[in-house]
Amino acid sequence: MAKLTSRAEDYSKWYNELVVKANLAENSGVRGCMVIKPYGYAIWEKIQAELDKRFKETGHQNAYFPIFVPRSYFEAEEKNAEGFAKECAVVTHYRLKNDESTPGKLMVDPEAKLEEELIVRPTSEAIIWSTYKNWIQSYRDLPILINQWANVVRWEMRTRLFLRTTEFLWQEGHTAHATKEEAISESRQMLDVYTEVVENHMAIPVVRGCKTPSERFAGAEETYTIEAMMQDGKALQAGTSHFLGQNFAKAFDVKFTTNEGKQDYVWATSWGVSTRLMGALIMTHSDDYGLVLPPKIAPIQVVIVPIFRSEEQLIQVSEVANRIKNELHSIGISVKFDDDEKTKPGWKFAEYELKGVPVRIAIGPKDLENNQVEIARRDTLEKSTIPMDGISSYVENLLVDIQENLFTKANEYRDSHITEVTSYEEFKELIETKGGFFSALWDGTEETEEAIKNETKATIRCIPLDYETPTEGVDFYSGKPAKFRVLYAKAY
Repeated sequence: MAKLTSRAEDYSKWYNELVVKANLAENSGVRGCMVIKPYGYAIWEKIQAELDKRFKETGHQNAYFPIFVPRSYFEAEEKNAEGFAKECAVVTHYRLKNDESTPGKLMVDPEAKLEEELIVRPTSEAIIWSTYKNWIQSYRDLPILINQWANVVRWEMRTRLFLRTTEFLWQEGHTAHATKEEAISESRQMLDVYTEVVENHMAIPVVRGCKTPSERFAGAEETYTIEAMMQDGKALQAGTSHFLGQNFAKAFDVKFTTNEGKQDYVWATSWGVSTRLMGALIMTHSDDYGLVLPPKIAPIQVVIVPIFRSEEQLIQVSEVANRIKNELHSIGISVKFDDDEKTKPGWKFAEYELKGVPVRIAIGPKDLENNQVEIARRDTLEKSTIPMDGISSYVENLLVDIQENLFTKANEYRDSHITEVTSYEEFKELIETKGGFFSALWDGTEETEEAIKNETKATIRCIPLDYETPTEGVDFYSGKPAKFRVLYAKAY
């Protein structure tokens, strides 16, 4: 099995090789689009299941809306339309026909031009709010708490598997409320849901915060974000939740009769995470040997590899391996017993390291004699010899330890890469040599934000929510009085 390029040698190349060699995804015949392979999709399903469970626990229901958005709907909310215009794929015709000048070829039928062009959804606010208009008449119809699992298309120029693709999978929540306070509470609640799943299940520490006005979702009054730090010192936006105010309700004339009998516009939120989380997962935990998966989202938590030289030995080892497999299954642990005789144990060891399986158990004839097994943990690559008696509880505890260790390791790295800076010269040097988040004072102006972005490629990732930091002083770039303390970083 060919080794991966090391992270130190070429981080980008390492990432691309890992995604392909670990059978997570590959490029397709459509530029910028990916094929998510079964193993990659199984990981996404685990993430999806955790999120979906929490959406339903907080009162949300799943629905589905069309992938096509009439252009007039899309243009109704001006800021949203302008924000996504450059990324839109547009359907202009509905039929092909034979090209008479070139046998075997097809051409667009000029007589099949649509009366109104259709936008392939880059996001669904327009089609959903045009629908909500028919659903909402009174305060009794509110709140509406809807989520959809879907695909979207954003015509990206530079693509990378999972991180930025022309088509990607995501969920998008769209809720409607009677009051501003209720809508803000909803958008904050969903940020908490994202934080819980990303930190407690994916073992990725995040910083919660608000986006600056220039970085907000197009059409939002406030955008809340969770920002993660990757191993190469770059930030990655892992999820966002938007307070949309009454902007979309006004664009689509969605009014309701209040409790007092008055007419008012509905208050809105939207929120989403995507398969970009797969990229965050890879770049937070993985190493030069391959993928490293937190046990809570690993499709296979334990793999058992038999060591044998004869058919008789395989039968003996298999009997014990299947007993252990059934014991682990009975306490909710997912196990694969790989008794494929076409590949050798050494190849299997490397394969499951590459795929990030948290725990590997090896059993051979000598292990049977000594009533023991060899256990290897993927996060540290440490091996131990363990008695077979009590193996279920040992593995159960080991999976908990691996989950906690991955979060602790990532959290320590993140915290060691949050640097407070007061000098622009220091900032420019460290953004190139150390990377990570840089805590600095900001004067609140778009001019300063844009100038720093153009000169250093670093952006304000967020105005943090979770910790109090002093804002007395001046902006390190403009020298003007500071209004906020923010986190800068280069980002994916």
